[in-house]
Amino acid sequence: MELTIDPHPLLDARVFASEGAALGGAAPSWLGELFALDAPAPLSRDEGARTTVRDLLRHGGYKPTGRGKPASEYLVRAVGEGKLGAINLAVDACNVVSLHSGLPISVIDLECAVRPLRIGIAEAGTRYVFNAGGQEIDVSGLLCLFDRDGPCANAVKDAQRTKTSEATARTLSVIWAHRELEQRAEAALSWYRQLLERAGVATALIHPKTPG
Repeated sequence: MELTIDPHPLLDARVFASEGAALGGAAPSWLGELFALDAPAPLSRDEGARTTVRDLLRHGGYKPTGRGKPASEYLVRAVGEGKLGAINLAVDACNVVSLHSGLPISVIDLECAVRPLRIGIAEAGTRYVFNAGGQEIDVSGLLCLFDRDGPCANAVKDAQRTKTSEATARTLSVIWAHRELEQRAEAALSWYRQLLERAGVATALIHPKTPG
């Protein structure tokens, strides 16, 4: 599968595809045990990484604060308050790695996206629905994953139209990392794939291409 990425001075996106019927089903209990701030993990959050991620998202003019903060920051609060429930293997594995690495991660259902796929900064005035209630997010100036129909995922909130479901069997995951966080991004990628493969899902690394 081909994915292009627009030139960007700060972005170090790690992308991979996953395939398996287990993706849309319930996550195994051992994965659920990792939904705790103090759970044993090969990565740990730190303030430096949080600040650097925000710097990445600011580059295009987006303001990653308040309700528009990176999803990885939302996860820390949600888990700390006991408000994060299990969804399915695809989303739960994504959330576990994002929680402990401090890196925002997107996961979409590939069957719901229309190729070609591209990563770039959204133009001013770009919006999309991000939940079943029809709420919208303004993604102007924010790095996004685009399909033929427009932006469908980013480091803050993924689009409702490409979210996973119980029928999901093929996904695409994007780890949104700053170039200064290369080692953290590589460790997150490796652990993420290990978790999915342990649950019986096949994964394949994707190397984005830069146009030109």
